[in-house]
Amino acid sequence: MLATGAAVTNVTALAQVDREKIYQWINELSSPETRENALLELSKKRESVPDLAPMLWHSCGTIAALLQEIVNIYPSINPPTLTAHQSNRVCNALALLQCVASHPETRSAFLAAHIPLFLYPFLHTVSKTRPFEYLRLTSLGVIGKLLVLWCFYSSNNCCFHEMVCSLFNSMSFCCFFVPATGALVKTDEQEVINFLLTTEIIPLCLRIMESGSELSKTVATFILQKILLDDTGLAYICQTYERFSHVAMILGKMVLQLSKEPSARLLKHVVRCYLRLSDNLRAREALRQCLPDQLKDSTFAQVLKDDTTTKRWLAQLVKNLQEGQVTDARGIPLAPQ
Repeated sequence: MLATGAAVTNVTALAQVDREKIYQWINELSSPETRENALLELSKKRESVPDLAPMLWHSCGTIAALLQEIVNIYPSINPPTLTAHQSNRVCNALALLQCVASHPETRSAFLAAHIPLFLYPFLHTVSKTRPFEYLRLTSLGVIGKLLVLWCFYSSNNCCFHEMVCSLFNSMSFCCFFVPATGALVKTDEQEVINFLLTTEIIPLCLRIMESGSELSKTVATFILQKILLDDTGLAYICQTYERFSHVAMILGKMVLQLSKEPSARLLKHVVRCYLRLSDNLRAREALRQCLPDQLKDSTFAQVLKDDTTTKRWLAQLVKNLQEGQVTDARGIPLAPQ
C-alpha cells in the first residue's frame, strides 16, 4: 500500500512538472527568440494535454504569435521559395491551431475570429515541392478538425484522425496528427458549415482534388464530403448548375484517375460524395447522365472487395439513380425530354 501511495505521489509530481513546462512554453511563444522551440514542444504535447486549446486561446498574445508565424510565410509563397525548415516551423503553429479548432470550448471563438481565412493563401499554392505539399496538408487539417471533435474514449471509429495520420506517416516530415486513444465523433457542424460556405473553401478543395497529390486529394475530398452531408451544404452546391457541374466534373476526373491509379481510401470519399449528391432531386437527374461508367461496371470490384461499406454506398447510389427513371418497353432508360 505504501509503495502504491508513493507511486501515485511520483506520478502527480511528474504531471505537475509537465504542467509547469506547458505554461513555460506557452509564455515563450510571445518571444521571437524562444518561439521556435516552444512551438515544437507544444505540438508534441497537444494530444496529451486535453485543455491545451483553452490555455492557448486565453493566454495573452499566444494566438497573435501563431498568426504572426503564418503571416511571416506569405512572402515565401510567391515566388515559391518556401524551405523545409520554414515549412516545419509554420506547420508546428498550424498544429496548435488544429488543437484550438477541434476543442468545443474554443471552436466557436476560433470561427468568429475568422482565423481559417489566414490559411487560404496556403491552399492557393500549386508548387509540388514537399514543403508546399506539407503546408497544404496541414492547413487542410485545420479545416478538417473544425468538422470533427475529439471524444476521449476507446473506439475504432477514428476515421479522420487515422486517415490523416497514416497519410502523413508516409512523408519524411514530422507528423502532427499524433495517434491517441480516442475517436472522432460527429458534432454539431452547422456553425462550421455556415462559416465555410461564406468562404472560398469549396473551389479551393476542388482545385486540390483535381491536381493535388493523393494525400491532399483525400483530405480535401473529406472536407467536401462533410459539407455535402450537411443539408445546407448540399442545398448550396446544388443551388445552381455551375456549382453542381463543377463538383461533378472534378469527381468524374477523379474516378477516371482512380481507375488508372486505384486508392481505396480516396475512392471511399468520392463514392460518398456522389451518394450524397443523389439525395438532391435535381442533382440525381443530372447524375443519371454524367455518372462515370467506372462506377457502374466492375472497374473497382478488386479495389473494393474487402470494403463492404463503400460497396453498399455504391449499390445505393446506383439504386437511387434508377428510381423514378422512365424506361421503354425493353427497360432501357429514355433520354429526358
